[in-house]
Amino acid sequence: MTLYQLEICANSVTSALAAQAGGATRVELCQHLEVGGITPSHGQIQLAKQLLRIGVHVLIRPRAGDFLYTDVEFEEMKADIGYCRATGCAGVVIGLLRSDGSVDEERLRILVNCASPMQVTFHRAFDRCRDPLEALEAIIRCGCNRLLTSGMKNTALEGTALIGELVKQADGRVEIMPGSGIDENNVLTIAKATGAHSFHTSARESVPGTDYAPTGIINMGSGISVSSKQKIRLIADLLNINNIESPNAPDPRN
Repeated sequence: MTLYQLEICANSVTSALAAQAGGATRVELCQHLEVGGITPSHGQIQLAKQLLRIGVHVLIRPRAGDFLYTDVEFEEMKADIGYCRATGCAGVVIGLLRSDGSVDEERLRILVNCASPMQVTFHRAFDRCRDPLEALEAIIRCGCNRLLTSGMKNTALEGTALIGELVKQADGRVEIMPGSGIDENNVLTIAKATGAHSFHTSARESVPGTDYAPTGIINMGSGISVSSKQKIRLIADLLNINNIESPNAPDPRN
């Protein structure tokens, strides 16, 4: 039987706990998913590590926008990776490009070395590359363990053809993990179409705000979005993942 893994993109410690309760293998911890996600606070990282038994992989992205970083932003990324390593996180999630659409191999190698012995996932900056097959080889050369991709489409379901091609080209040298728009309605279709064994989703639901909001007060936003334990459990069950109470649970570093 194929062993599948499920990674939850958790936008808070609350979402990370829902991921664990729902049966996920690991979390990608971040914040502000409305802009694609940025690095969570050190407090969030520390608390997640204290409360979770599954692997914590932290998004290292200093700001929203493109993936071409200044020298100062690059130093910030190195500092955040150092904190994750010192805190005992299982991995970090990074992505750097050059202005010509190629992978910034020089800086990527530096960050991979900085992260050791943690695992490194190259995130969906990949989906902005000029040549996906060339980019895949660069990511492998730099020592990344995993690639998160939607197959250069808005959703992984739309990108199954390229994702399947990447799985074949990688040939086990790096894990190809489909992500974007994955849910209980399409995860098995994507698995069958691509041959991938690991999947990434936020499985979020909206929760209405309950704070007092007097009339005439400036709008500061209402409601929050968190990962749903129930949605995660549905996907985990479809993939036959049940690793929360099992003594034979997959290594959270994987």
